[in-house]
Amino acid sequence: MRLLLDECVPARLARELIGHEVRTVVQMGWSGAKNGRLLALAGNEFDALITVDQNLRYQQHEASLPLVVIVLEAHSNQLIVLQRLVPALQSALADLGLRRFLRIPTAD
Repeated sequence: MRLLLDECVPARLARELIGHEVRTVVQMGWSGAKNGRLLALAGNEFDALITVDQNLRYQQHEASLPLVVIVLEAHSNQLIVLQRLVPALQSALADLGLRRFLRIPTAD
Protein backbone atom coordinates (compact mmCIF):
# COMPACT_ATOMS: atom_id res chain seq x y z
CA MET A 1 0.00 0.00 0.00
CA ARG A 2 1.22 3.52 -0.78
CA LEU A 3 1.13 5.80 2.26
CA LEU A 4 1.90 9.50 2.59
CA LEU A 5 3.02 10.99 5.91
CA ASP A 6 1.84 14.54 6.48
CA GLU A 7 4.37 17.21 7.45
CA CYS A 8 3.22 17.05 11.08
CA VAL A 9 4.14 13.34 11.33
CA PRO A 10 7.79 12.45 12.03
CA ALA A 11 9.38 10.95 8.93
CA ARG A 12 10.94 8.22 11.07
CA LEU A 13 7.48 6.74 11.59
CA ALA A 14 7.86 5.31 8.07
CA ARG A 15 10.28 2.71 9.47
CA GLU A 16 7.46 1.32 11.61
CA LEU A 17 5.14 0.74 8.66
CA ILE A 18 6.72 -2.45 7.38
CA GLY A 19 5.24 -3.87 4.20
CA HIS A 20 4.10 -0.51 2.86
CA GLU A 21 5.61 2.04 0.51
CA VAL A 22 5.82 5.20 2.60
CA ARG A 23 6.79 8.70 1.48
CA THR A 24 6.59 12.06 3.20
CA VAL A 25 5.07 15.31 2.01
CA VAL A 26 8.59 16.77 2.07
CA GLN A 27 9.99 13.95 -0.09
CA MET A 28 7.22 14.56 -2.62
CA GLY A 29 8.06 18.27 -2.79
CA TRP A 30 4.63 19.26 -1.47
CA SER A 31 5.74 21.12 1.65
CA GLY A 32 3.45 23.99 2.52
CA ALA A 33 0.59 22.77 0.34
CA LYS A 34 -2.78 23.66 1.86
CA ASN A 35 -4.90 20.70 2.94
CA GLY A 36 -7.28 20.72 -0.05
CA ARG A 37 -4.43 20.91 -2.56
CA LEU A 38 -2.41 18.30 -0.64
CA LEU A 39 -5.31 15.86 -0.66
CA ALA A 40 -5.79 16.35 -4.40
CA LEU A 41 -2.09 15.70 -5.07
CA ALA A 42 -1.97 12.71 -2.73
CA GLY A 43 -5.13 11.19 -4.19
CA ASN A 44 -3.36 10.70 -7.51
CA GLU A 45 -0.48 8.70 -6.07
CA PHE A 46 -1.34 7.30 -2.63
CA ASP A 47 -3.89 5.06 -0.93
CA ALA A 48 -3.85 6.97 2.35
CA LEU A 49 -2.58 10.12 4.05
CA ILE A 50 -1.45 9.73 7.66
CA THR A 51 -1.68 12.86 9.78
CA VAL A 52 -1.99 14.06 13.36
CA ASP A 53 -3.97 17.13 12.27
CA GLN A 54 -7.13 16.75 14.35
CA ASN A 55 -8.85 19.62 12.52
CA LEU A 56 -8.51 18.18 9.03
CA ARG A 57 -11.71 16.17 9.30
CA TYR A 58 -13.62 19.37 10.08
CA GLN A 59 -12.05 21.30 7.19
CA GLN A 60 -12.73 18.75 4.43
CA HIS A 61 -15.88 16.97 3.33
CA GLU A 62 -15.55 13.23 3.67
CA ALA A 63 -17.61 12.61 0.52
CA SER A 64 -15.08 14.51 -1.59
CA LEU A 65 -11.92 12.84 -0.26
CA PRO A 66 -9.70 11.40 -3.00
CA LEU A 67 -8.13 8.87 -0.59
CA VAL A 68 -8.36 7.59 2.98
CA VAL A 69 -7.18 10.09 5.59
CA ILE A 70 -5.91 8.43 8.75
CA VAL A 71 -5.86 10.72 11.77
CA LEU A 72 -3.58 9.57 14.57
CA GLU A 73 -5.16 10.91 17.75
CA ALA A 74 -2.34 11.46 20.21
CA HIS A 75 -1.46 14.16 22.72
CA SER A 76 1.81 14.77 20.86
CA ASN A 77 3.35 14.15 17.47
CA GLN A 78 6.59 12.89 19.00
CA LEU A 79 7.77 9.63 17.48
CA ILE A 80 7.74 7.73 20.78
CA VAL A 81 4.08 8.67 21.29
CA LEU A 82 3.02 7.76 17.75
CA GLN A 83 4.87 4.44 17.87
CA ARG A 84 2.28 3.26 20.42
CA LEU A 85 -0.40 3.66 17.74
CA VAL A 86 1.41 1.56 15.12
CA PRO A 87 -0.25 -1.79 15.98
CA ALA A 88 -3.73 -0.24 15.63
CA LEU A 89 -2.60 1.59 12.49
CA GLN A 90 -1.29 -1.63 10.93
CA SER A 91 -4.60 -3.36 11.70
CA ALA A 92 -6.54 -0.50 10.11
CA LEU A 93 -4.34 -0.61 7.01
CA ALA A 94 -5.14 -4.31 6.55
CA ASP A 95 -8.80 -3.39 6.00
CA LEU A 96 -8.55 0.17 4.73
CA GLY A 97 -11.71 0.45 2.69
CA LEU A 98 -12.66 3.41 0.55
CA ARG A 99 -12.21 7.16 0.84
CA ARG A 100 -13.00 8.28 4.36
CA PHE A 101 -11.59 9.67 7.55
CA LEU A 102 -10.26 6.98 9.84
CA ARG A 103 -9.37 7.74 13.45
CA ILE A 104 -6.68 5.84 15.33
CA PRO A 105 -7.23 6.85 18.97
CA THR A 106 -4.54 6.77 21.58
CA ALA A 107 -4.74 3.91 24.03
CA ASP A 108 -3.68 5.98 27.04
